[in-house]
Amino acid sequence: MTPATSLFTPVEADLRLLADNLKQLVGNRHPILFAAAEHLFGAGGKRIRPAIVLLISRATMLDQEITPRHRRLAEITEMIHTASLVHDDVVDESDVRRGVPTVHSLFGNRIAILAGDFLFAQSSWYLANLDNLEVVKLLSEVIMDLATGEIQQGLNRFEAGISIETYLQKSYYKTASLIANSSKAAGLLSEVSRETVEHLYSYGRHFGIAFQIVDDILDFTSTTDTLGKPVGSDLKSGNLTAPVLFALAEKPSLEVLIEREFAQSGDLEQALALIQDSQGIQQARELAAHHAKLAIEHLAVLPPSESHQALINIAEYTLSRLY
Repeated sequence: MTPATSLFTPVEADLRLLADNLKQLVGNRHPILFAAAEHLFGAGGKRIRPAIVLLISRATMLDQEITPRHRRLAEITEMIHTASLVHDDVVDESDVRRGVPTVHSLFGNRIAILAGDFLFAQSSWYLANLDNLEVVKLLSEVIMDLATGEIQQGLNRFEAGISIETYLQKSYYKTASLIANSSKAAGLLSEVSRETVEHLYSYGRHFGIAFQIVDDILDFTSTTDTLGKPVGSDLKSGNLTAPVLFALAEKPSLEVLIEREFAQSGDLEQALALIQDSQGIQQARELAAHHAKLAIEHLAVLPPSESHQALINIAEYTLSRLY
């Protein structure tokens, strides 16, 4: 299996520059926020979101160098994503992410919430300075979607009756909206046709949904060491994802365990066993593959290039994480 980072070869130098810039963008006027940012941006995430922005920028600017605005858009995308993670970790009371202590476990909830707010505010300020109203609107919508997704997830906890459609809508808000809208924004900055811009949006949308479904499957099939959090932790907290929703249709006794919120000893273990014994994980894999395939089809509007190929490879790699 290809490691994620080697997929980013066409933008490797761009991503190194991005890593340096992110710390500078936060600035060191606020020592504690700077320490939090340094911790976050140094945590060695996959950087898939800014990589996609940079690859689309390069794939749509073949004869020219990408502009400082493309680079800034990639930085803003990573800042928004990071801000949302800081807040998510507070809401979920997670002490570890990617095997590294979370901001709130190091600095406390107050600093974590302020650090997340600060990153959202900084990203909005840099966004306004791109001087492109349509891009500002797209990325502002993302910040609303992130909050909507988090609220929706909170309201639907242990709700065994939610549909796959509701789950996909929440996955769009929480994950795909940022990828879809920043992909579209990169196309707008490259001044490609309106039709191409919409295909770039659709690539990001379907890729983001596939990416989220894969993450949700790994919550059941991976190990605690690989995940950096306990296996089945989404289920335990009442966040019902694709494998669970598909399994519910097949295993009615699973609903009883969910409805009583795994209150009795052995409930969670029994629920995990029922999911493993169902077609839920396989059906979720098929759904992820469907969205990855759609994402790749939307790239057909771009001329052949190394960056275009990398965007295809990233969508394929997302599925390969399951095997």
